[in-house]
Formats: sequence, structure tokens, C-alpha cells
Amino acid sequence: MLMSTPIQRPDWKRLEIPGRVDFEDGNGELPKLEVTTQSSEAELYLHGAHVTGFQRRQEPPILFTSQFSRFEKGQAIRGGVPIIFPWFGAREGEPSHGFARTQEWILNEVTALPADGVTVRLALGETPPAATWPPFTLNYVVTVTEVLRLELIVTNTSASQEFSFENCLHTYLHVGDVRQIRVRGLKGTSYLDKVEQFALKQETNEEISITSETDRVYLDTESTVEVVDPSLGRRLLIEKSGSRSTVLWNPWIAKAQQMPDFGGEEYLQMVCVESGNVGRNRVVLPPGHSSVLGVTLRAEPLA
Repeated sequence: MLMSTPIQRPDWKRLEIPGRVDFEDGNGELPKLEVTTQSSEAELYLHGAHVTGFQRRQEPPILFTSQFSRFEKGQAIRGGVPIIFPWFGAREGEPSHGFARTQEWILNEVTALPADGVTVRLALGETPPAATWPPFTLNYVVTVTEVLRLELIVTNTSASQEFSFENCLHTYLHVGDVRQIRVRGLKGTSYLDKVEQFALKQETNEEISITSETDRVYLDTESTVEVVDPSLGRRLLIEKSGSRSTVLWNPWIAKAQQMPDFGGEEYLQMVCVESGNVGRNRVVLPPGHSSVLGVTLRAEPLA
């Protein structure tokens, strides 16, 4: 694992960029960065390297974070962009979706971009749960401009072992009313319907509506996904690279009411469109090789 030394809180000031990047104690006194550019604003916690907010100025948020989210060590933040690694979903005796999203990450660099914007570079340091895996490094690059660009970089540092893993950038998108949105870009793709015991199905719809609990893993797709949101008069584009899977999720009424870190009615204001590599699309890295999972989130007005 990466051998970097975490930057202590008193030293953060040397990485601040006045008017661009401020370091604060966030919810639960967890350290966070507030990023401000001429076009947008973002919020990032070192806990899980978790982007919890992004929006263009004078526009509705693009990301959704639950007002009931836990901000505690050892707990995942509900909303924003959790990092799913090195497995997806439940695993007996282990935390759901892996250990990356509940660890405190190392802040390595903050850079102001010449044409307005900020890039933040983070790394997952040594963590006990990683000891049973082949040696690797996990780095994360967050770039805030008029769009949000995320890059998760995994390197297999083993001299002889392959490294097989799943990964996902679990984007919670803010919508005006999930009952009115339409999701495009997945027609013709096979998917596993987790609501129906992982039944394998084929997507036949040009536009997908969310009318009940939805939990689908679309396989072998590299397509951009578009969320058309008439309530907010915009469309959200989820562009990706290094990804063969797309997950579409909304808990709907019953499951939302069972989640202690999620409001009973909040399912109406969110939908997850997750980009990654899961199931048969998992990544197998030879020794010394790297993979990059990239996601770009942008909003455009409806014509």
C-alpha cells in the first residue's frame, strides 16, 4: 500500500488557495475541503475521499447527500460520490461495498488550474483491511471546473500476483422528482435485476422511468447515461471511461423508510447512476499495471 504520511490538520493551511480552497472541520468534525471556482462549488471529505457536494453557481445541486447521513469514523457517508472498492455489494463478515469509502484518505496535492478550476489529489494510505489483498496503490483525482471530473487510479504493485477487484463511483444525483425523470443510454444492454433475485434481463426501453424500487446492474456498456429532469429543466450527463458496468438505483418508499441514514421521503429527490466494473466486468490487473476509472458529471438545460 501507499506509504505516504497523512498531512496533519495544522499543516493544511499551506495547501489552501485563498478564494479557491478552504480547509474546515465538517460534520462530525471530519476534515473537509470547500472548493470555489468562478463557475462552481464543491465539497470533499477526507473520510472516504468523499465528494459530498457539487453544483454550478446559481443552479441546483448536481449531487444529492442525505440530511440524515452519518458523518462518523467507520461509517459510510450517504450520498455524494462514495468510492466502491475492492468489491461491490454485500460480502459476508465484511462491510458492504468494500473498505475504501470508510477510511481517511491522504491529501497529497491541491492545484489551481490556469483557466479557473481546482484539482485535488488524494491517496488511500495503509489500512488493515487491505492486508489480505495483493499489494496495490489507490489514488483519486478530483477536478472541479464547470463540470466535475473524477479519476480513480488502481495500480497493482505486486511483482508476481494478479489483482482482481470491483470498483464503482457511486454517484447520487439530485433530481426534482424521481417519478418524472427519464434515463437514457442503456437500451439494448443486459442487466441483472437485483430486485428480482438477480434475474438476467435485456433493456428494451429507450427511456427508463423510475416507478418502484430499482436496483439494476447493466453489464458490458461503456455508454454515456443521460438523466432528463423536467422538474428542474435540465439533463444530467454521466460520461465515463474505463468502465464496463452501470448501476441504476433508487430505494423507493419501503426501503427508504428502513434506512436509518436516509429520510423517508428523500428517495423522491435522488437517483444513483453508478459507473464502474462489477460482476463479470470486474478488473483483473497484471503485476505492475494500472487501471483508471473516470467519470465526468455535467448539467445542461433542456432544449
